[in-house]
Amino acid sequence: MAQIYILLAIFLWSSLGIVVRLSGVAVHVLTFYSLVVAVVLQTPFLLYKGFRPAAGGLIRLRYPVFLGIVGTVNTLAFFYAYKTTTVANAVLTHYTAPVLVAFLAPFFLKERVTAAIIAAISIASIGLLVMLNDFSVGAGEAAGIIAGCVSGLAYAVIIIMGRLYAKEFSPFLLTYVVNITILFLLVPFVREFPVHALWSFLVMGIVHSTIAPIFYYRGLREVPANRAAVLGYLEPVCAILLSMIFLNETPGSHSLFGGALILLSGYLTIRSDPYAT
Repeated sequence: MAQIYILLAIFLWSSLGIVVRLSGVAVHVLTFYSLVVAVVLQTPFLLYKGFRPAAGGLIRLRYPVFLGIVGTVNTLAFFYAYKTTTVANAVLTHYTAPVLVAFLAPFFLKERVTAAIIAAISIASIGLLVMLNDFSVGAGEAAGIIAGCVSGLAYAVIIIMGRLYAKEFSPFLLTYVVNITILFLLVPFVREFPVHALWSFLVMGIVHSTIAPIFYYRGLREVPANRAAVLGYLEPVCAILLSMIFLNETPGSHSLFGGALILLSGYLTIRSDPYAT
């Protein structure tokens, strides 16, 4: 069941591109106001339930606060990469995260890297490369590629930290503290309130900033970090499928073949997990 939570979170997050496209506002503005919605909705529930961190009191909240800071770096670096280099370069550098997690997990989480995980990462990486079919280093794109690599490293740290802290904090409390941290970090960059995009703030606040992360942190309580990282490859595949439905975009043969390889890697990951249900 734990991997189902991870898959549900990935599916929900994969719809983010559609909301961004249809909202017509800058990503940092969209993120900020969606977090306002999320925090407003979550605060009464937090107070009602009286969630508290584990032994150590409020001082232990520094861990999810740091997770929120890393999450901000991940988001800003990824979208800066989108802006300054090709989509292929941005996505491919961002999804170096599973490879980094595979190398870092044994040191920080004492998780064993199996042959099945290595095979799944390899197949998914090839599938992503085939799906995008456009990696290049052109003049003036170095900054974007570096930003993509930074976002990939930040994403890897998020997975590892999420795995560590998901056992010590409730998924709801972890989501709340991360959200409010990112919210405060984005305050200096927001100057307007686009009323026409109110619907997108509500959707993102409820779906992408509340339900999805709660599912994800719940899954990380039981799913090893390297498996969660491989399952993350399914996000671009789901995004393509949703764009076909809602944006009438037709994927090419490379997208279909690469997506099939990524789906295969996801299947191998789930099948190789002795705790999968």
